[in-house]
Amino acid sequence: MTKKIKLLLKEKGISQTELAENVGVSQAMISYIVKGFKAPSVTLLKRISDYLGVTMDELVQ
Repeated sequence: MTKKIKLLLKEKGISQTELAENVGVSQAMISYIVKGFKAPSVTLLKRISDYLGVTMDELVQ
């Protein structure tokens, strides 16, 4: 999942800060998720997938 989030952010030109602001968490939380230090809740995973325009299944593959 971490690689997929990194790839989608890069492809869409979205910064971790922008993602964080739009899903309602801190940039630090997004950084922890992207680095694999924290796993997002199902609710946060849904908000991230919605913002990135993919399904939750696509995000976790």
